[in-house]
Amino acid sequence: MSEKFDRVLDIELKVSAILGRTKMSLKDIFELSKGSLIELDTFEDQEVEIYVNGRKIGYGQVVVVDRNFGIRITSILGEEELVKTLS
Repeated sequence: MSEKFDRVLDIELKVSAILGRTKMSLKDIFELSKGSLIELDTFEDQEVEIYVNGRKIGYGQVVVVDRNFGIRITSILGEEELVKTLS
């Protein structure tokens, strides 16, 4: 079984995290430039959703390490919840 599993370990997957959302008018979007800030509705230490290939798989917490943002995984959805994301 391990041999079969090893064949898929190098498959690349797209991982993303939703850090927050906001609503902006088209006018405000056109006024954005390099260095502009967009205020999001997520607060520090609030859980964020983690997606793999567009499917939610769990939650995490935003962390800053050496001036880089990262996500600490705090929970993975159970089997029943994961199945719901497929439909």
